[in-house]
Amino acid sequence: MADHGLSVRHACQVASLSRAAYYRPPLDRLDRDAAVIAALTALVTELPQWGFWMCFDALQLAGHPWNWKRVYRVYKALRLNLKRRTKRRVPPRTKQPLDAPAVLNGIWALDFMSDMLYSGTRFRTANVMDEGNREGLAIEIALSLPAVRVVALLDQLVAIHGAPSGLRVDNGPELISEELRVWAERHGVRLLHIQPGKPTQNAYIERFNGSYRKEVLDAYLFGSLDDVRVETERWLTIYNTRRPHDSLCRVPPLTFLPRSPVPFKTEL
Repeated sequence: MADHGLSVRHACQVASLSRAAYYRPPLDRLDRDAAVIAALTALVTELPQWGFWMCFDALQLAGHPWNWKRVYRVYKALRLNLKRRTKRRVPPRTKQPLDAPAVLNGIWALDFMSDMLYSGTRFRTANVMDEGNREGLAIEIALSLPAVRVVALLDQLVAIHGAPSGLRVDNGPELISEELRVWAERHGVRLLHIQPGKPTQNAYIERFNGSYRKEVLDAYLFGSLDDVRVETERWLTIYNTRRPHDSLCRVPPLTFLPRSPVPFKTEL
């Protein structure tokens, strides 16, 4: 309209446009928010566990003048308001030889299994065996088995049998935890982590798990955890004392290599 002879004021009135907007055309939003984007990106890269309000307060403390509405708009545009899933990387593992000398407390193996009660409730088991005579030392059964409970189970076994030289495990979250590392250092136990995705490197406990699943978990319908524990204890006694083992000259583990329990220590 201005090109056709109308004044700017008249042209802005016809177009319903303020003269301020005519003289100051809008900036691209990406350019306008570049400083906010840079500050948020740097903060979240350094501290990915912080949420919006911690980020906003940190920006305020750093002297940035932006109000929370502007910062939150940019925060959402960067999709930082969505839950960020971070995957804990497993460190590279060196292949450990699967040696099983016929000595007790040389290497223990530990692994987890899961199954379901008749009601649909899932539960887990923590299985521990001695590779020297393939003896099943314990099967802990619970709805949840965090690292603290695994360490408590191992402490019970150490009190009964003494500490092993090494513990062969995979790379599950409970088995790469700080709690297990501290336990191993306290007892002088080497943690033998298998390579990720290589369950055959823990073949003895995998074979034990297969027998347990076939002869107990898949053989019965359980109504409660107590039912699982009772049947598991019965099976474990049979497995260790009566069930012939092919790789042990067809004799049970405790016949192949008997174990003398270490008595509990008492405080004076």
